[in-house]
Amino acid sequence: MNEEESKRKGPKKAGRIAKAAVNVTVDTISGTIGSVFKVLGTILLIFLITGLLFACIFAYYVKTCLTPNTNISLEDYKLSESSTIYYQDSSGQWQELVTLAGKQKRIWVDYEQIPWYMEKALVAIEDKRFYDHKGVDWYRTAGAFVEMFAKMETSYGGSTITQQLIKNLTGKDDVTIQRKLTEIFGALELEKKYDKEEIVEWYLNAVYFGEGCWGVQTAAETYFGKDVSELTLAEAACIVGITNKPTLYDPFYNEEKNKERQETILREMYDQGYIDYQTYIDAVNEDISSALVHSPGEEYSQEIYTYYEEMVIDDVITDLMELKGISYKAASSLLYNGGYSIYCCIDPNIQAIVDNVYQNVENIPTTYRSSQQLQSSIVIMDPYTGEVKAISGGVGEKTINFGLNRATKTQRPPGSSFKPIASYGPATELGYITPTTMVNDSAGIHLSGTSWYPNNDGGGHMGAVSILQALQYSLNTVAAQIIDKIGPQTAYDFLQTRLGVTSLVPDDCSYAPMALGQLTNGITVREMAQAYCSFVNDGIFTYARSYTKVLDSDGSVLIDNTPETIVAFSPNTAHVMTYMLQNATAYGTGGEAYLGTMPVAGKTGTSTDYKDRWYVGCTPYYVAAVWTGYDQPERISCYGNPAAQIFKKIMRPIHEGLEYKSFPWPYIGGPLDTFGVEEEEEEEDETIIEGDDGTISGDGSSGGNSGGGSETIPEPPDTDDDNIIIIG
Repeated sequence: MNEEESKRKGPKKAGRIAKAAVNVTVDTISGTIGSVFKVLGTILLIFLITGLLFACIFAYYVKTCLTPNTNISLEDYKLSESSTIYYQDSSGQWQELVTLAGKQKRIWVDYEQIPWYMEKALVAIEDKRFYDHKGVDWYRTAGAFVEMFAKMETSYGGSTITQQLIKNLTGKDDVTIQRKLTEIFGALELEKKYDKEEIVEWYLNAVYFGEGCWGVQTAAETYFGKDVSELTLAEAACIVGITNKPTLYDPFYNEEKNKERQETILREMYDQGYIDYQTYIDAVNEDISSALVHSPGEEYSQEIYTYYEEMVIDDVITDLMELKGISYKAASSLLYNGGYSIYCCIDPNIQAIVDNVYQNVENIPTTYRSSQQLQSSIVIMDPYTGEVKAISGGVGEKTINFGLNRATKTQRPPGSSFKPIASYGPATELGYITPTTMVNDSAGIHLSGTSWYPNNDGGGHMGAVSILQALQYSLNTVAAQIIDKIGPQTAYDFLQTRLGVTSLVPDDCSYAPMALGQLTNGITVREMAQAYCSFVNDGIFTYARSYTKVLDSDGSVLIDNTPETIVAFSPNTAHVMTYMLQNATAYGTGGEAYLGTMPVAGKTGTSTDYKDRWYVGCTPYYVAAVWTGYDQPERISCYGNPAAQIFKKIMRPIHEGLEYKSFPWPYIGGPLDTFGVEEEEEEEDETIIEGDDGTISGDGSSGGNSGGGSETIPEPPDTDDDNIIIIG
């Protein structure tokens, strides 16, 4: 190729190269842009899918978690009617026991009685778009959430009057997102049912205005000594200003701060067009200070409720909380002000006998070496219905409301009175023991599941004894062997799932607590009474109840408190237990509770160092659990068992005039050689435990139907004096 031709082709080649380079660049840029769009598209798709997924999850959350709590009805929160507790007299007629005086000073006032400017003052300062929104001010709500996340704070703000009403009625003011969402959806639902006037009426009657005043009528009387309808604009603004922070803006104690708040409200009313300028100036210049009553008002006193009445109140409030998903405060407000009729289970005659003993300290056994008054509590139940017939939560005159109720609120270790429900009862039900099963009460026993092994009270040992005798003498070693055989978990589960014991904690699922009743926190007297009821009622456990039903102000059934039952034991197990517990009372540690005129099946209990003394006893009519001890636990030094003595002092007059009944006779499943009863030829169920391994062998079956027989307890072998005098 010559030079001229080379020069001619050079530019063409260069052009082709440049063109190729441009194409490559374009392709590269196009590919890059395409890749970027693909990435962006993928990211956008991920965000879209995530958003849809979040929306679905949120919708599900709203439907399942929030919606059940947003169906609020103002009729449920009537604030003007007192509730009444009724009891049934001996003729079957319902009589008034007590009318519940609300804990809140409140006088209901209708919307028509509220000055128009009081409503406008409220709207101007609390919710200026109140008449435009449907329960939620989305502008304020969005701003509140943005501020919350920007400042990382948990104070939400942005609440409308409707939302504030819900918070005041339900009592739910916890600072959580769930509560705020529930409040928002609840407000939307509430405004579908009620108009603005109704919401304002309820708000101004429900909200707290300081000085113990609930509602504007009480506030008007307290601060200005007049009816709410007579308030001036300046006075109305003064009262509305209190609601934001009642302690800070109380005009009695911080008149300057209240005045600042009042002027802010008046200025907002003027700015929003509710009042003209001259009205605004006149209201600002009005002398509020001289109009104030300058007195907190008349002291508010309450009737002192009995222990039984307080138990009913607590039970109804608990059930209302569960029924309506509301707080304790809100349920309490419903009960006191909802116009309810509560039908309780008290037997006034039995309660009178209990009160006669407990209200006079002279009737309580004397103790020594302590400056404290010996305290006691009792719960008496009908074992067939679960009805609590009488209680006392303490000794002496009751002078305050909702103080220490030792019958239903206090937990104390039950000692050996726990053995029938934790060890002997379950083991009999599972077929491991019968009254004639023999066990080895000695110091050389080694339990299979633990190195722990208890001593008997007094330290002695009896050698080979029957289960009947072991319970009679309350041998700790035998209870430990029973727990070793069935396992602490089995005993723990029996108590929780079959006998309604809720006081247990996980640490109680161990040998010593289950065998000896030395529980971590203890157990309530009410729980002990209801557990023993299963022995009388053929093994059927029934939860204790203090009332049968609650009617609302319209007479409709609000709560139907029908008995809740569980099959705790077979009938024969229950009969075996009453048989053995009769023996323990007649010939064992419970001798001081023996009535003579009526069979008694029961068990004493003593906690470590004699700090708690119990007796839980059954008759064919009633079950009573009695605890004695000091409020500040210390050793009880006295003659005998004070709980058993109180049981007898109360239960003997209760049973006077009642027809004599006996407990059903059990099928034992083996010979009763302990009591000299003629032995059967077959002795398969009687097994003597020998050796040091402490195992209980033999089928020990307790099955079969209860048979007939004597109505008295056969006397066991001669023993030492039953009535051991214990001086601490």
